[in-house]
Amino acid sequence: MSTREQQLITWLQQFYSVENEHLESVSGDASFRKYYRFSTTIANSSNGHSNVSLIAVDSPPTHENNQAFIDISQRLEQYDVRVPSIHQYSPQLGFFVLSDFGDELLLTHLNATNADQYYRTAMDTLINLQTVTTQGLAPYSPEKLLQEMHLFTEWFLLRHKNLQLTPSQQSCLEHTYQCLVDNALEQPQAFVHRDYHSRNLMLLPDKQIGVIDYQDAVYGPITYDVVSLLRDCYIDWPAEKITAWLAYFHANIPSARTADTEQFRRWFDLMGLQRHLKAVGIFCRLNYRDNKSAYLNDIPRTLNYMLEVSANYSSLTEFHAFLTSLKTSSPSQSTHQEPLQ
Repeated sequence: MSTREQQLITWLQQFYSVENEHLESVSGDASFRKYYRFSTTIANSSNGHSNVSLIAVDSPPTHENNQAFIDISQRLEQYDVRVPSIHQYSPQLGFFVLSDFGDELLLTHLNATNADQYYRTAMDTLINLQTVTTQGLAPYSPEKLLQEMHLFTEWFLLRHKNLQLTPSQQSCLEHTYQCLVDNALEQPQAFVHRDYHSRNLMLLPDKQIGVIDYQDAVYGPITYDVVSLLRDCYIDWPAEKITAWLAYFHANIPSARTADTEQFRRWFDLMGLQRHLKAVGIFCRLNYRDNKSAYLNDIPRTLNYMLEVSANYSSLTEFHAFLTSLKTSSPSQSTHQEPLQ
């Protein structure tokens, strides 16, 4: 048992009857946070006691913005978004106790039969999210958008593919990145979760959607979260499904009603390209920096999204040719290249 785990146990024992062996490690995410499930007995409103399952979170304050998590949790609860309740928190240690949403990720339940129903519910939740107050939230600034796309350059092209970029390739990338920044900024702006996809949506017992991992929320483009959902890095759907779902979303968010179908689709497509550039860079960084190699398996799907979108816009012709050349170039020297083939 690590020192942090022992500290967590000691801290929990201030509030609950829990022993070392009572903590069950729960699959974590791509951050430094770790999650543990435990059961405890609490008093209930009928003067009795009941067993409940809770989640203990180790969220190191040197790496995670815990105050942002608390702030966003409170905002979302005020708008009736289903988020885990915070039962206990230590700002100094970075420990939380949260209500337990279970293990039922939306991803594990999706299939061709139920996708329409579940995506409608997820989009209704997202439509509500876009009404959440954005006061005090950081804007999704041009600098932030560019910084995210440069992860693709640094971690995928230079580190993973071992490329030496030519001046023309560098110019192509910078032109593309600026085009995507312009697209993001010209859209109406609203509350953005920033990671609204099937691994961060929980299917609750009443079949409603529980939302997690929202601490990085910003004030940004209205298509960011919907493209995260519909062009998910972890599951893909036929083009006609995405078109139908996007039409439903477009029709139900007041901020986009002045945009026609073509303009909204362009916002959506190019916003997805920005997000997927970031995602590919992050997947590679998780492998090389954090020793989390499983995320490399999600790169091919994400690159395919990028190829499909860039093929449809004349402003991205040069970038599409560059992406295409990556698929036909000789393998890099990376020992982790196999999942990209």
